[in-house]
Amino acid sequence: MAFQHIEVKKIAGALGAEVFGVDLSKPLSNAEAEEVHQAYLDNLVVFFPGQSLSPEALIQVADMFGVPNEYPFAKGMYGYPKITPLVKNAEDKVNFGGGAFHSDTTYMEVPPVATMLYAVETPPVGGDTVFANMYMAYETLSEGMKALIDPLVGISSAGAGRVGDRKKLMNADSKGIQLQNLDKLSMEADQPVVRVHEETGKKALFVNFIHTLTFKGWTEAESAPVLHLLFEHLKRPEFTARYAWKPGTMGVWDNRASQHYAINDYQGHRREMWRVTVEAA
Repeated sequence: MAFQHIEVKKIAGALGAEVFGVDLSKPLSNAEAEEVHQAYLDNLVVFFPGQSLSPEALIQVADMFGVPNEYPFAKGMYGYPKITPLVKNAEDKVNFGGGAFHSDTTYMEVPPVATMLYAVETPPVGGDTVFANMYMAYETLSEGMKALIDPLVGISSAGAGRVGDRKKLMNADSKGIQLQNLDKLSMEADQPVVRVHEETGKKALFVNFIHTLTFKGWTEAESAPVLHLLFEHLKRPEFTARYAWKPGTMGVWDNRASQHYAINDYQGHRREMWRVTVEAA
């Protein structure tokens, strides 16, 4: 698509782009909004550097991608419950969104279609996020593997993941994030192993290391080798892009066809991001 109102610069071959020419603190025209949405669908994750967004403006931007909702396990910003401040203080050891590649909250029956992050404070170096293209991850599987996994259903869990006891990990970083509802970490949901994207019609791999435990109707022992293969496959470098955040950058990624991993390499420095998850309109 040739864009008339925005400039789109890709950041990697697999996915990701920066978008210039729009001020997200102001309402966009219909034409601008349509082009932004198309850039997001085309690139799976898009970044808008140099923005100055109030909480109100961030919620208005979220409305372009769907309906903002509330994250179940952390309190929202005072007055703006649909914005979750993600703060890692200099003394904190555990970061939010780290541990492994994942799609957000697949333990919910209807996971968000998109996640937004707005960078408020970033470390002098580090704190990047790596993204992976799940269209490519699926398309590069053998025909035999596609035939095996196409009809399967994965069981996703909020708490019983592979990165350790989630309740302990979340409590370890509770100084900067106000946790809640930790008694609901037993939440589980069935998700298709291969998801057909509602807007593009393309197939994407939809299992992730943190939340997908087993295949429905399979034992854990039967599921483990196939899941291990898929987890290793989906993070191949040629499927990924890495992004270095700067204050004032707003990013949004398609949770239906990408995964992400927040790198925890900035010990001794503070990082603050505002997060909004968006469900389908």
